[in-house]
Amino acid sequence: MQFNVKNNRPDTIKTATWVVAIGKHGKLTDTAELVDKLTLGAIKNAIKLGDIKGELGQTLLLQTQQKIKADRILLVGCGDKALSDAQYRKWLSSSFNILKQLGGVDALFVIDDIEVANRDVYGKTKLLVETFEANNYLFDEYKSSKAEAYRLAKVTISCNKILTKQIAEAVKEAQAIALGMALTKDLANTPANICNPIYMARQAEALAKLDKKIKVEVLDEKKMKALKMGAFLAVAQGSEQNPRLIVLQYNGAKKKSEQPIVLIGKGITFDSGGISLKTGAGMDEMKYDMCGAATVLGIFKTLIELQLPINVVGILACAENMPSGHATRPGDIVRTMSGQTVEILNTDAEGRLVLCDMLTYAERFKPSAVIDLATLTGACIVALGTKASGLMGNDQTLVDALLVAGKKADDRAWQLPLFDEYQEQLESPFADMANIGGPKAGTITAGCFLARFAKSYSWAHLDIAGTAWVSGGKEKGATGRPIPLLAEYLLSNVKKI
Repeated sequence: MQFNVKNNRPDTIKTATWVVAIGKHGKLTDTAELVDKLTLGAIKNAIKLGDIKGELGQTLLLQTQQKIKADRILLVGCGDKALSDAQYRKWLSSSFNILKQLGGVDALFVIDDIEVANRDVYGKTKLLVETFEANNYLFDEYKSSKAEAYRLAKVTISCNKILTKQIAEAVKEAQAIALGMALTKDLANTPANICNPIYMARQAEALAKLDKKIKVEVLDEKKMKALKMGAFLAVAQGSEQNPRLIVLQYNGAKKKSEQPIVLIGKGITFDSGGISLKTGAGMDEMKYDMCGAATVLGIFKTLIELQLPINVVGILACAENMPSGHATRPGDIVRTMSGQTVEILNTDAEGRLVLCDMLTYAERFKPSAVIDLATLTGACIVALGTKASGLMGNDQTLVDALLVAGKKADDRAWQLPLFDEYQEQLESPFADMANIGGPKAGTITAGCFLARFAKSYSWAHLDIAGTAWVSGGKEKGATGRPIPLLAEYLLSNVKKI
């Protein structure tokens, strides 16, 4: 979708539809007052007749007269107070849902038309662009009959001349984030019979061809065996699909020696649970168990678009977890790349097994910070639902930075503790540790497990099991989270330079 920024008076801008916010109890914004005056009281008359009450998301379409260059006015209720981020997104989505049904190909917004709590025009613009791009997303790659594209193709944002540069920058960043989210969603929505570890490797190689700053390396089973990645390989051994360790390096910093930020993505392209087989209901959604790896590729797409002057390493741990005569059994013991041994009590707790070897592998990059992303535990959905990602780490400064980034991006995370007392649940009589800690505090004990492999650097873990995709029915699909959070975090690191 195309977004233009103009500092002309909004009533002089030619557009198919001008979207105007209307408050409750007849409260008009400055823009609504202007439109009402130009339309000889049409808005106040509609309010008087009860055609619109200003409730959040309520809409009314008005035809215009010659004094306004817009073909029509779309009134959208915004309530009676400053909107929260969620309410603003609802207001934007209500606008989009009407606009996509109209005949016009473009629309006009006045960025100061609506008040959003704790958001300046920069923040409001980013949310506008990201929300419209998210609503505009379609995935019909495998449908015989393709969906008809929405006519709405261009949005003009009207603003004060002083704010033009700031808003244009917000549009640029938001569109780069939206492109990263779209790639993440495309990969995650692709079925597992197509999107397997080798497919993910090819996608990474294709991405690397877009920018000379990116180098890619793909490690096969033989190379992983040489590195003694026993935990990773144990997960993959039950499948006919060969695993792949994919390493992307984005070298954008002026100093080549600058320590990189390392992003590790869990890439289980299908998770049956292995011998500890999952129930059949909803198992189709286990193609989304690679959303961590898809997110890493998505954030590299955003890096390419923004050309950020930092160094970032992406590590994708891609494998399938399947039951077979070759599969790992409950009770098996494996040796990790770090040399520590793990008793596998549940083969469906496989994500931490691939990640632990990746955390050890990350040491070679001498990282400034390591962040792993994983659809790791159902317990995280029980604890936090689908609104916030779980966050843990060994460096409070890093954790705080991610929490702030999530709040700024409206892609929130919530910190969970990593108290030493939880480590006791991972004790095993036969190995250095077990891969599960029992039914209590499942998300936390998974974090405690990973923490044992991340002692030599600043590390944070994002459990995105509840936020990476929407479950069930026609609404099922990947969300593209936590791309906004990570992009904001990377941008905040650039601003420190």
